Amino acid sequence: MQRSASVPVRGLVAPIPAGGLPMWEPDLSQDAPPWWWVPCHGGSGATTLAAALGGADAGPRGWPRYPQGIRPGVVLVARTHAAGLQSAQRAARQWASGAVGDVRLFGLVAVADAPGKLPRQLQQWLKLVAGGLPHVWTVPWHEPWRLGEPPSPESTPRHVAKIARDLQSAAEHVEGDAR
Repeated sequence: MQRSASVPVRGLVAPIPAGGLPMWEPDLSQDAPPWWWVPCHGGSGATTLAAALGGADAGPRGWPRYPQGIRPGVVLVARTHAAGLQSAQRAARQWASGAVGDVRLFGLVAVADAPGKLPRQLQQWLKLVAGGLPHVWTVPWHEPWRLGEPPSPESTPRHVAKIARDLQSAAEHVEGDAR
């Protein structure tokens, strides 16, 4: 887990990158989840992570926007291929500009797009993106999920399950925030 930026840069006037994620208003009649998995692009793995680790999948809706005083917890999700990292970079810029409202961005989960080691160029790009986010977790290739094993807390590898523990801890340690 890497740690870098923890809050958007207030007062910075920055254009929202083209292709930024949309915003939506969740149903307030239901309890807010401890965090939302916000996919940076289709096929990111957000639905799998929600099934395996809890939280709620925001689907293609993008950033959840709650009324003033309620700060939803958000985790961005992207694959580690070039298009995925580019989408994550746009989402990170969108958050850093303050354009997404008052969300608690816990970080980014970078999900392996293929088995094996990430090529050097993509490692460098991920490191660049990570510099603008509070945390970055990586999920290595998990062949059983590819072959159709349903993701669940019981079948999730320990090193991936640790992400849920980190997120739960982060969600619990934010005092004064309603969920």
